[in-house]
Amino acid sequence: QVQLVESGGGLVQPGGSLTLSCTASGSILRPAVMGWYRQSPGKEREFVAAMTNRGASNYADSVKGRFTISRDVAKNSVYLRMNSLQPEDTAVYHCNLRIPAYTVEQTEYNYWGQGTQVTVVS
Repeated sequence: QVQLVESGGGLVQPGGSLTLSCTASGSILRPAVMGWYRQSPGKEREFVAAMTNRGASNYADSVKGRFTISRDVAKNSVYLRMNSLQPEDTAVYHCNLRIPAYTVEQTEYNYWGQGTQVTVVS
């Protein structure tokens, strides 16, 4: 079992910046992908960014060039630096940890944080 604890959400004006943090604890027994998703009322959960243990990253097109994901693997932590925030970035941001199935005998696991609210208003 893995638990994710997030922080860093808040209210910011357009053009402002926030940094989200997430730390995982528990039985992380093999390499995991950590990242961020967001969800607004009436919309389905949307991928934002993710990074592997080796530092390979992926971003949603809507945040490329504005958001930067980073990890401290030793601390089981992931961060999301959000620059040039716009009202459309307003959402609950959830930390995600995915443990892939590296062999046919393994099962993939997904864990989610409680979410942190990001609100961008003028």
